[in-house]
Formats: sequence, structure tokens, C-alpha cells
Amino acid sequence: MTDAPLTRAERRQQRRMRRFDNPWINPKLIWGIGLLLGIVILGLLGRMLWNLDLVFTGSTPLKLPPVGFENLRRQEGVWDYPLGTDGSGRDLLALIVIGAPNSLFVGLLASLIGMSLGIFLGFSAGFIGGRTDDFIRVISDVMITIPPLLILVVFQAAYGDVSLTMMALLIAAFVWQSPTRLIRAQVLSMKQSGYVQMARLSGASTMHIMFREMLPNLVPYLFGSFIANVTTSIVTAVGLEVLGLGPQRIPTLGRTIYEAINAGALIQNLWWWWGIPTLMLAVMFIGLLLVNLGLDEVSNPRLRKL
Repeated sequence: MTDAPLTRAERRQQRRMRRFDNPWINPKLIWGIGLLLGIVILGLLGRMLWNLDLVFTGSTPLKLPPVGFENLRRQEGVWDYPLGTDGSGRDLLALIVIGAPNSLFVGLLASLIGMSLGIFLGFSAGFIGGRTDDFIRVISDVMITIPPLLILVVFQAAYGDVSLTMMALLIAAFVWQSPTRLIRAQVLSMKQSGYVQMARLSGASTMHIMFREMLPNLVPYLFGSFIANVTTSIVTAVGLEVLGLGPQRIPTLGRTIYEAINAGALIQNLWWWWGIPTLMLAVMFIGLLLVNLGLDEVSNPRLRKL
């Protein structure tokens, strides 16, 4: 005698139970990663399938709207330039294909460097303690009071044109303080736990205890902090670029918005010039937010719902 087929409600309940048993199967996390991977795939496929020479000034007709729209001169968009062109004769699709991954790259690199430094300093301050803790805590407290955007504006205005890597390094110098303080607090509460005491009694080295015993227990928390730092880094980079202080010759989303504002795109109703890069930034931030919310639910079972 065969079992009766499950109803739709029972199948839905089973799927929810499976998601609860495996916290990494999280809709927010999956959607967020999907949006971010979409930006990366856009950059990879676009470089292979689209003519990136259209990113140069004068390579296209001026101020064409996206396909399906008209500009103030009654010109309609054409499929040769599906997202339209800007006032300098550049294809918006080519700018997005190059600029979106570049903006994401700056945020990821700055956050990776800042988080790596924060993890090392936070573990050192919390686990070793003593003068090491006092020194790291004082430095992070002093640095966190300095307005990073002001310092970056002054530095880049004096230094001139910078590369994407240099911008990421500059931003990373101001995103390690918060992870350092938070990780230090976590380590202080963990170092008195039983498994850490057992590792000490077994003769394990300090580095082994910090990075082989304690670090794995903080992985979901560190991922969440990393994503938050990526968002902060991208916002900082875009802020600098909109002020005209980012890379001058490398397309990014912030640089495209700056050029649109500087050329009067708002007054001329060239909404696609600034609107499409802004939309891409919104997609990027929504993806990062969903990943962060998903990681919160992974690390905190109380946030999961059946």
C-alpha cells in the first residue's frame, strides 16, 4: 500500500524544514549572491560580446536615448546602442560593462584589506591583551574619530589621478577600525571558553589558538562584517568619484554620474546618463543588503522562520 501524495501545504512545510536544517539555504542570501554574480557576469560576458571601443569619446552619436525612448530632439533609441549614449559620444552599455565591475572591485578589495587587518589586530588585542591591547585600542579609537571622506578628499586633491587599486588602499585605511573593535569584543568573550583552555593546556601556540580554534566560530559574523564593509567602501568610492576625485581615465559608476552632473544631464533631461548607473548602484546595494541579512539569519537561529 503506497503512501498518499503530499499536499501543497505539506510540501511547502517540508521545504521550510529543510531550509531550517541547513541555514545556508537562505532565500535572502541566494538572491543577494545572485544579484552580485549578475554584475560580475555582465562584466565578463560584456567584455566578450560587446564592442568596448564604444567607451571612448566620440565613438557614437551624441545623446541618443535607450531603445524605446525619445530625446528632446525626437531622436529614437537604436539597437546599436541599446542603453543610449552620453554627451561625449560614448555608449552607456559599454560604460556599464566596464564601470559596474570596477566599482564592485574597489569595494571588495578595500573591504578585504580592511577586514584582514581588522581580524589580525582584533584577535591580537583581545587574546594577547596587555600593552598590545592598549596600543591597538588607542590607535583604533583615534582613527575612528577622523572623518575619512575629508582626509581622502584632501589626499586625492593633492595627489591627482589615482588608480582603482590606489583608491581601494586609501579606503581600506579607514575601514579596519570598526572590525577591530568588534572582533576584539568577541575574542574577549571567547577566550575563557572551555575549548580554548583545552587548547592552551595541550600546548598549542597562540597563533594556532587564534586562527585555528577561535576564528572558525566567527566565520558567519566575519562574513556579515565583510559585506557591511564592502557597502561602506563602495559608498565612499562613489562619493569621491561624484566629487571628481576618483580615477580620471577608468570608467566607474561614480565617474559616469559625475560626468553626467557636470555636463548638465539633469537640465537637458538626459535621464539615462545618470539614471542607469544609479540603478546599477541600487542593484549592487540591494544585493549586498540581502547577503548581509541572509548571513545574519545563518549566524543567528532566532532570526530564522519556519
